[in-house]
Amino acid sequence: MTIIYSFIFCGFVCAIGQIILDNTKLTPGHVTSILVVLGAFLGMLGWYDKIIDMVGVGANIPITSFGNTLFLSAYKGFKSMGFIGIFSKMLSEVSLGICSAIIFSFLFSIPNKPKD
Repeated sequence: MTIIYSFIFCGFVCAIGQIILDNTKLTPGHVTSILVVLGAFLGMLGWYDKIIDMVGVGANIPITSFGNTLFLSAYKGFKSMGFIGIFSKMLSEVSLGICSAIIFSFLFSIPNKPKD
């Protein structure tokens, strides 16, 4: 049943993004930023952890989980080091994902030719 809940949650997040894209003049970058901020806001309220408990790993796949992880790592930094910890710890938990996205994007771009 968890697989079905994960599929529904990921589809719901994608549907929200697509509805925003289709009905507004916002770009995909704007929609991505909105979903990241939404994930951080839900994490701040403690609701994203409840979603993860209910949905399972499917809540860690959409871009909203990136915002949640940014918030959680910044909050951990604040608790351990004070105000400066917000900035020093914010990217500590998402650095692997950022680096792998850059490396795989580069590797996949090598055999492909850019379109004019």
